[in-house]
Amino acid sequence: MKVFTTGQVAKICKVAPRTVSKWFDSGRLKGYRIPGSQDRRIPREYLIKFLKEHGMPLGDLEDEAMAKCLIVAQDQVLIENLKRELPPEKAFKVAVAASGFEAGIQAESFSPDCIIVDFSIGKIESVQICQNLRKNVDFTDVILIALLPDDGQPMSFDRSAINETFKKPFDAHLLAERLRTLIGAKKELV
Repeated sequence: MKVFTTGQVAKICKVAPRTVSKWFDSGRLKGYRIPGSQDRRIPREYLIKFLKEHGMPLGDLEDEAMAKCLIVAQDQVLIENLKRELPPEKAFKVAVAASGFEAGIQAESFSPDCIIVDFSIGKIESVQICQNLRKNVDFTDVILIALLPDDGQPMSFDRSAINETFKKPFDAHLLAERLRTLIGAKKELV
Protein backbone atom coordinates (compact mmCIF):
# COMPACT_ATOMS: atom_id res chain seq x y z
CA MET A 1 0.00 0.00 0.00
CA LYS A 2 1.47 3.33 -1.04
CA VAL A 3 1.39 6.17 1.49
CA PHE A 4 2.24 9.85 1.12
CA THR A 5 3.68 12.47 3.45
CA THR A 6 1.95 15.84 3.85
CA GLY A 7 4.75 17.36 1.74
CA GLN A 8 4.12 14.90 -1.11
CA VAL A 9 0.37 15.52 -0.94
CA ALA A 10 1.03 19.29 -0.98
CA LYS A 11 3.03 18.92 -4.20
CA ILE A 12 0.31 16.78 -5.82
CA CYS A 13 -2.43 19.24 -4.81
CA LYS A 14 -0.26 22.32 -5.49
CA VAL A 15 -0.90 23.76 -2.02
CA ALA A 16 1.26 24.54 1.03
CA PRO A 17 2.10 21.62 3.37
CA ARG A 18 0.30 23.52 6.17
CA THR A 19 -2.93 23.36 4.14
CA VAL A 20 -2.62 19.56 3.90
CA SER A 21 -2.02 19.41 7.66
CA LYS A 22 -5.23 21.41 8.24
CA TRP A 23 -7.20 19.05 5.94
CA PHE A 24 -5.77 16.10 7.89
CA ASP A 25 -6.36 17.60 11.37
CA SER A 26 -9.96 18.56 10.51
CA GLY A 27 -10.67 14.97 9.35
CA ARG A 28 -11.38 15.91 5.74
CA LEU A 29 -8.28 14.05 4.52
CA LYS A 30 -8.02 10.64 6.16
CA GLY A 31 -4.75 9.07 7.23
CA TYR A 32 -2.75 8.26 10.35
CA ARG A 33 0.10 9.56 12.49
CA ILE A 34 3.33 7.62 12.83
CA PRO A 35 3.54 6.34 16.45
CA GLY A 36 5.98 8.33 18.56
CA SER A 37 6.04 11.35 16.23
CA GLN A 38 3.74 14.00 14.84
CA ASP A 39 4.35 12.94 11.21
CA ARG A 40 1.23 12.27 9.18
CA ARG A 41 0.79 9.64 6.47
CA ILE A 42 -1.99 9.56 3.89
CA PRO A 43 -2.73 6.21 2.18
CA ARG A 44 -3.06 6.37 -1.61
CA GLU A 45 -6.74 5.37 -1.76
CA TYR A 46 -7.73 8.08 0.77
CA LEU A 47 -5.83 10.70 -1.21
CA ILE A 48 -7.49 9.66 -4.48
CA LYS A 49 -10.93 9.67 -2.83
CA PHE A 50 -10.26 13.14 -1.39
CA LEU A 51 -9.11 14.49 -4.77
CA LYS A 52 -12.18 13.08 -6.53
CA GLU A 53 -14.61 14.38 -3.87
CA HIS A 54 -13.18 17.87 -4.19
CA GLY A 55 -12.97 17.89 -8.00
CA MET A 56 -9.18 18.15 -7.99
CA PRO A 57 -7.11 16.61 -10.80
CA LEU A 58 -5.54 13.24 -10.02
CA GLY A 59 -2.38 14.07 -11.98
CA ASP A 60 0.13 11.21 -11.91
CA LEU A 61 -2.19 9.14 -9.72
CA GLU A 62 -4.71 8.85 -12.57
CA ASP A 63 -2.86 6.06 -14.38
CA GLU A 64 -2.74 3.83 -11.34
CA ALA A 65 -6.22 4.69 -10.04
CA MET A 66 -8.27 4.38 -13.21
CA ALA A 67 -9.04 1.51 -15.55
CA LYS A 68 -8.31 2.69 -19.08
CA CYS A 69 -10.47 1.07 -21.76
CA LEU A 70 -10.16 1.45 -25.51
CA ILE A 71 -13.34 0.67 -27.44
CA VAL A 72 -12.79 -0.27 -31.10
CA ALA A 73 -16.24 0.09 -32.68
CA GLN A 74 -18.30 2.09 -35.16
CA ASP A 75 -21.75 1.48 -33.62
CA GLN A 76 -22.53 4.75 -31.80
CA VAL A 77 -25.31 3.19 -29.68
CA LEU A 78 -22.92 0.49 -28.48
CA ILE A 79 -20.24 3.09 -27.71
CA GLU A 80 -22.67 5.29 -25.74
CA ASN A 81 -24.00 2.29 -23.77
CA LEU A 82 -20.46 1.25 -22.83
CA LYS A 83 -19.47 4.82 -21.92
CA ARG A 84 -22.53 5.06 -19.67
CA GLU A 85 -21.50 1.85 -17.85
CA LEU A 86 -17.80 2.83 -17.68
CA PRO A 87 -17.96 6.36 -16.22
CA PRO A 88 -15.05 8.24 -14.59
CA GLU A 89 -16.95 8.13 -11.25
CA LYS A 90 -16.48 4.35 -11.29
CA ALA A 91 -12.75 4.77 -12.06
CA PHE A 92 -12.96 4.25 -15.83
CA LYS A 93 -11.33 6.32 -18.54
CA VAL A 94 -12.56 5.52 -22.06
CA ALA A 95 -11.13 6.19 -25.52
CA VAL A 96 -12.71 5.19 -28.85
CA ALA A 97 -11.26 4.07 -32.19
CA ALA A 98 -13.27 3.33 -35.34
CA SER A 99 -10.70 1.24 -37.24
CA GLY A 100 -7.66 -0.97 -36.81
CA PHE A 101 -5.38 1.91 -37.78
CA GLU A 102 -6.96 4.24 -35.19
CA ALA A 103 -6.84 1.43 -32.61
CA GLY A 104 -3.07 1.11 -33.10
CA ILE A 105 -2.51 4.85 -32.67
CA GLN A 106 -4.83 5.03 -29.62
CA ALA A 107 -3.27 1.96 -28.01
CA GLU A 108 0.20 3.55 -28.25
CA SER A 109 -0.80 6.95 -26.83
CA PHE A 110 -3.56 5.90 -24.38
CA SER A 111 -1.85 2.76 -22.93
CA PRO A 112 -5.15 0.96 -22.15
CA ASP A 113 -5.64 -1.76 -19.55
CA CYS A 114 -8.40 -3.24 -21.68
CA ILE A 115 -9.34 -3.16 -25.35
CA ILE A 116 -12.90 -4.00 -26.39
CA VAL A 117 -13.14 -4.96 -30.07
CA ASP A 118 -16.56 -4.98 -31.74
CA PHE A 119 -16.32 -7.65 -34.44
CA SER A 120 -19.11 -5.85 -36.34
CA ILE A 121 -16.39 -3.65 -37.89
CA GLY A 122 -15.37 -6.77 -39.83
CA LYS A 123 -14.12 -10.17 -38.76
CA ILE A 124 -10.80 -9.99 -40.64
CA GLU A 125 -9.95 -6.50 -39.34
CA SER A 126 -11.01 -7.43 -35.79
CA VAL A 127 -8.92 -10.61 -35.72
CA GLN A 128 -5.99 -8.63 -37.17
CA ILE A 129 -6.30 -6.01 -34.38
CA CYS A 130 -6.23 -8.72 -31.70
CA GLN A 131 -3.27 -10.55 -33.27
CA ASN A 132 -1.25 -7.36 -33.79
CA LEU A 133 -1.80 -6.31 -30.19
CA ARG A 134 -0.65 -9.68 -28.88
CA LYS A 135 2.49 -9.59 -31.05
CA ASN A 136 3.52 -6.27 -29.46
CA VAL A 137 5.32 -6.83 -26.12
CA ASP A 138 3.83 -3.58 -24.73
CA PHE A 139 0.33 -5.08 -24.95
CA THR A 140 0.79 -8.68 -23.79
CA ASP A 141 -0.92 -7.91 -20.45
CA VAL A 142 -3.77 -5.88 -21.96
CA ILE A 143 -7.16 -7.53 -21.49
CA LEU A 144 -8.80 -8.17 -24.87
CA ILE A 145 -12.59 -8.46 -25.05
CA ALA A 146 -14.31 -9.47 -28.29
CA LEU A 147 -17.92 -8.45 -28.94
CA LEU A 148 -19.25 -11.02 -31.40
CA PRO A 149 -22.33 -10.36 -33.55
CA ASP A 150 -25.23 -12.77 -33.11
CA ASP A 151 -26.11 -13.02 -36.79
CA GLY A 152 -26.56 -16.78 -36.84
CA GLN A 153 -23.24 -17.27 -38.63
CA PRO A 154 -20.67 -19.38 -36.79
CA MET A 155 -17.53 -17.41 -35.90
CA SER A 156 -14.45 -19.54 -36.31
CA PHE A 157 -11.08 -17.95 -35.59
CA ASP A 158 -8.15 -18.37 -33.22
CA ARG A 159 -9.41 -17.15 -29.84
CA SER A 160 -6.12 -17.65 -28.00
CA ALA A 161 -5.33 -13.91 -28.20
CA ILE A 162 -8.66 -12.95 -26.60
CA ASN A 163 -9.38 -12.99 -22.85
CA GLU A 164 -13.19 -12.89 -23.02
CA THR A 165 -15.98 -12.91 -25.60
CA PHE A 166 -19.47 -11.43 -25.31
CA LYS A 167 -22.17 -12.23 -27.84
CA LYS A 168 -24.29 -9.26 -28.94
CA PRO A 169 -26.73 -8.16 -27.73
CA PHE A 170 -25.15 -8.28 -24.27
CA ASP A 171 -25.67 -6.62 -20.90
CA ALA A 172 -23.29 -3.61 -20.80
CA HIS A 173 -23.54 -3.53 -16.99
CA LEU A 174 -22.36 -7.14 -16.82
CA LEU A 175 -19.41 -6.32 -19.11
CA ALA A 176 -18.49 -3.32 -16.91
CA GLU A 177 -18.54 -5.52 -13.78
CA ARG A 178 -16.38 -8.14 -15.51
CA LEU A 179 -13.89 -5.43 -16.49
CA ARG A 180 -13.73 -4.15 -12.90
CA THR A 181 -12.90 -7.70 -11.79
CA LEU A 182 -10.29 -8.35 -14.49
CA ILE A 183 -8.57 -4.97 -14.25
CA GLY A 184 -8.97 -4.86 -10.46
CA ALA A 185 -6.90 -8.04 -10.27
CA LYS A 186 -3.99 -6.11 -11.84
CA LYS A 187 -4.30 -2.66 -10.29
CA GLU A 188 -6.04 -1.05 -7.32
CA LEU A 189 -9.11 0.74 -8.65
CA VAL A 190 -10.72 3.35 -6.46
